[in-house]
Amino acid sequence: MQARRDFLRQVVPAGAAGLVGLKTNWLERVVSATSAVADRSAADLAADESYWREIQQAFTLDRTIINLNNGYTCPSPRVVHEALKRYLDMSNQAPIHYMWNLLEPNVETVRRNLAAEAGCDAEELAITRNASEGLQIAQLGIDLHPGDEVLTTNQDYGRMLDTWEQRVRRDKIKLTKISFPVPTTNVAELKDRVERAITPKTKVIHFCHITNLTGQLFPVRDIARMARSRGIQTIVDGAHAFAHFPFKLRDLEVDYYGTSLHKWLLAPVGTGFLYVRRENIEKLWALTPPPASKMKDIRKFEEVGTHPAANHNAIAEALAFHQAIGIERKSARLRYLTDRFATRLEKHPRVKILSSRLPDQAWGLANVSLEGVDVSKAYDFLWTKYRIITAAIKHAEYQGLRVTPNVYTTLEELDTFSTAIEDLLKNGATTSQA
Repeated sequence: MQARRDFLRQVVPAGAAGLVGLKTNWLERVVSATSAVADRSAADLAADESYWREIQQAFTLDRTIINLNNGYTCPSPRVVHEALKRYLDMSNQAPIHYMWNLLEPNVETVRRNLAAEAGCDAEELAITRNASEGLQIAQLGIDLHPGDEVLTTNQDYGRMLDTWEQRVRRDKIKLTKISFPVPTTNVAELKDRVERAITPKTKVIHFCHITNLTGQLFPVRDIARMARSRGIQTIVDGAHAFAHFPFKLRDLEVDYYGTSLHKWLLAPVGTGFLYVRRENIEKLWALTPPPASKMKDIRKFEEVGTHPAANHNAIAEALAFHQAIGIERKSARLRYLTDRFATRLEKHPRVKILSSRLPDQAWGLANVSLEGVDVSKAYDFLWTKYRIITAAIKHAEYQGLRVTPNVYTTLEELDTFSTAIEDLLKNGATTSQA
């Protein structure tokens, strides 16, 4: 607490002018708050509500609703949203000049900073509009022939499975989907399942870093190494991984990795990146054909025609905000928030958490299964009676509510969620608001 008081004395100057500055310089405020607690462990700080209140105040939110579907897309901090508006205003003055002569060249700074954070060479990172676009560049750009096999799981993202199904119809490849239990706490078992499904025809293995359905973690490097030893390429869906928990791309040893930045990095909607191992850039076909001079250039995957530069430039502010907190602190807080509701709810005999609860496998994404309750009705109940937003997950093998808090989420909001689930289980999915 002493560090906290010292921090407040430092950043709250006397006079109204000082208070105006405090309210508007959100990034500096977060940096100062983090500096004041730099000597404390991430696990200890995860439970410090005074520190996280500073983070929460950096967002412009509607607190009349409780948004626990940040895994879809997350609101950006004020500093990011203000940067986006600033760049849009600049673009609108004369788009042909400001977009292409000023803003677009500055995306190279974003590329370098993103690559440094992600742990790869800047010449291996293409900035995209989302994880789906990045992954589809890889899925549709790899040369495959009739009879070639792609191995994936039946819990991968629906759009990515649809993309492979189109290649089945168009190119006569074979698509094999393996199943796995949730949660799987022994991640080595997942590698074994993948390896047992490989055939002499397998050319690509496509899987999630963590799944969007339950947050199931996969042993990415182990699978990538095994695949490379067999001459098989790997495509990894990292939509829910980047800026969610600590890792570096260079340590994963994959061929292709796609992610969205409007989820856990808190960047503007319509931002993501694709990592392509340098040796694969030339032979991977782009979705939109580039000039021949760019065949070896990672930027060929960004040739999508006229597009806004503001979204991409504002990534720089999102990255700065993310780094001001620090990935270790952030991931520890997300785990703490998930534990807040999961520990309470899993004591109920009709509740099953379909996500691992191990510290090195669980962060800010959990699936709550409710015995005897249709998940769509549960979703409607939570929204209608409590104004809580979740995600209703219906898979052939299970169903549940996906709950994804983020750094702006309060403990009170999570306690309200737990109370709402207990109400639902006790009284049924009535949506009256007496």
